[in-house]
Amino acid sequence: MTINLIRMPGLLLVALLAACTTPPPPDHQSQTAPDADFSRYSSFGWQAAPASTADQPMRLLDTNIRNAIRAEMTRRGYAETEAKPDLRVAWETAADERVKSNPFRIGIGLGSFGSNVGGSVNVGSPSVQSYREGRLIIHVVDAAANRELWFGSIAGSIEKSRLDADAVARAVALAMQDLPARTAAP
Repeated sequence: MTINLIRMPGLLLVALLAACTTPPPPDHQSQTAPDADFSRYSSFGWQAAPASTADQPMRLLDTNIRNAIRAEMTRRGYAETEAKPDLRVAWETAADERVKSNPFRIGIGLGSFGSNVGGSVNVGSPSVQSYREGRLIIHVVDAAANRELWFGSIAGSIEKSRLDADAVARAVALAMQDLPARTAAP
């Protein structure tokens, strides 16, 4: 079956517009201390969490974050321990209400079916939409020196459907993508 794109400009236009409407990827940042030598570290533990009055859903989110961080640290070669870890890991979350404005929208459609050709132009009115933006910041600290060696963060829009364990694991993996893996000491 051959598709003639010249006869189907509307389909091509719709495909191009659909490609332009995908949501932007989450904002990711990280930084490593210039003198950090990760070959010196083999284990990790957790920073003491501040007292929390969080409700049950937030405790579940914290559990999902901790499990995802544990998986990423282990994948990078660090062993979890409670007794004298080389590194301590902490995280913090924040959420803010944001407003997104679309001042003007215009759509153009063109199509054909058989020997019939049609087209349309649609102009939309301005719209304002609010959304919730969340940020996760992960800190890795030298336990002996109490000095931050690395941090990573990720920010993006929050949807309740994206707070399950799998979605949290993907977000944590993205936030920690630049954390150096454990290397053997020379």
